[in-house]
Amino acid sequence: MNHEFTILDGSMGGELIARGHTPRTGLWSAKALLDVPEAVSQVHVDYIAAGASVITTNSYSTIPSYLTKAGMSESYLELTEVAAKLARESADSASSFVRVAGCLPPLDESYRHDLVPEDSESREIYGELVKVLMPYADLYLCETMSRAREAANASHAARTFAPDKPLWVAWTLHETPGKGLRSEESIQQALEAVMPFDPDAFLFNCTSPSAICAGIEILATLTDKPIGAYPNGFDVPPGWTLDNEIPVEPRDINEDDFIGFARKCREKGASIIGGCCGIGPSHIRAIAREFGSA
Repeated sequence: MNHEFTILDGSMGGELIARGHTPRTGLWSAKALLDVPEAVSQVHVDYIAAGASVITTNSYSTIPSYLTKAGMSESYLELTEVAAKLARESADSASSFVRVAGCLPPLDESYRHDLVPEDSESREIYGELVKVLMPYADLYLCETMSRAREAANASHAARTFAPDKPLWVAWTLHETPGKGLRSEESIQQALEAVMPFDPDAFLFNCTSPSAICAGIEILATLTDKPIGAYPNGFDVPPGWTLDNEIPVEPRDINEDDFIGFARKCREKGASIIGGCCGIGPSHIRAIAREFGSA
């Protein structure tokens, strides 16, 4: 089945760090919402100018578990709303039609499927995030989901409080192609866990291009819904978190490499392409030009 080709944005936190607006540690990208909100808006604008037709709210780290480290857990909804407003304003100021994806992220460390909170706690927090994002988001994006239950909880909240808005689910995969999610649950199991919520699109993100390409090939055999991919640009060492000082090793993904990745994914059935950590506006511009969107 042919679906409309959609270009997502790329990394927000990495861009803010590269531009010198926020440190690699501490509150990470959430700090920019407090200190330099105009810089967040500029990154959104740059992705739109590069060709992205969907931008994601800078609310990946505006969650209680991260904000608690700075004694700010009670501010998670306030900061999430700031992020949503900035994305909405950037989208509305664009000369082309741009949608805002409201981010529903992991509620603890990324990739740590063993730290996913219990269902009742997860659904309560996700429900509050869905409600605060609702006036600004055109769709909800459950992203970097490392286990089936995690994605089901985020999806449950989106469908409960915003049933009329599109729901996209993006899982992060094991770095060994073919091993399923980070939890080593299969892609089939992941899909079955969210099917009661009837998502509108399925994606893979924040994983190596090779693992994502292998995952897309499997996913295309399991659904007729739109599928998509947005890889990251670094290798993650043991013990890494968003806010510690363990360095990551960048992958060597230039614009030509990214175009090659996008071609492979499109050949395998993907119609939604973008980037995650380490993928910037130049990469998005390259695929927009390659596929006639810029």
